[in-house]
Amino acid sequence: MTTDALLTANNLTKTYRLPGSTHHKAAENVTFTLKTGGSLGIVGESGSGKTTVARMLVGLVTPDKGEIRIAGRAREPRTPRGKRARLARAREIQMVFQDPYISLDPRLTASDCIRTALRLHGRDESRVKDLLDQVGLGAREAGARPRELSGGQRQRLAIARSLAVNPQVLVLDEAVAALDVSIQAQILKLLDEIREETGVALVFVSHDLAVVQHVTDEVLVMRRGRVVEQGPTDGVLTAPEDPYTKLLLASVPGKDWDPADAVRARAAL
Repeated sequence: MTTDALLTANNLTKTYRLPGSTHHKAAENVTFTLKTGGSLGIVGESGSGKTTVARMLVGLVTPDKGEIRIAGRAREPRTPRGKRARLARAREIQMVFQDPYISLDPRLTASDCIRTALRLHGRDESRVKDLLDQVGLGAREAGARPRELSGGQRQRLAIARSLAVNPQVLVLDEAVAALDVSIQAQILKLLDEIREETGVALVFVSHDLAVVQHVTDEVLVMRRGRVVEQGPTDGVLTAPEDPYTKLLLASVPGKDWDPADAVRARAAL
């Protein structure tokens, strides 16, 4: 492990018990590091375990084994009881979900949403406008409730709310998957700018290799709960070594794309 790592995950493992006394190992010995201001992509097909890893990082899922460290300090696998400790933990890692609508209070305007987060964490409430400006939301959106915002605007609001507590790490689980391509590009550009301005580290969970290639420095490829390949994004996605990574790339339509390549790649697994 590198000594300058902000986020360290070491041997994260999670097994779920299924009906009929069977078990499903959603993640097995997942290990990686992430530097301050860095960006890591976690990719794989549905059921690969990438979302389980994301939820373990945030604390929504408790690992059966393994350790998570933030700036060298062990992150407790379970949420602490005391309010102060819970808030301190929340400021370490924040998460943005695929559908922000279900995580936004429908009664609150965008401004109220940000103000509530600032107040809860003892932050300066005068930052509301600056945070909304940072994600490209103006006065009209500031006074709107979630149902009055577009999908892209709601995603911007969710990002602003997460940034309100000055997190060290922002985990984004398929955060642009439900958006139109043009809106995806806007959100990805926004994330790049925020990372540059604030130094927040990003963990980007996605099945979309084009998205991951655009916003990450390092990538982790998962299959059936295990990491099959990892390294610099450009290297892994342009010269993959593992057959599964080759399959993922062969399955992406593009110029001169031949679906037969994906069939052959699947057969080679």
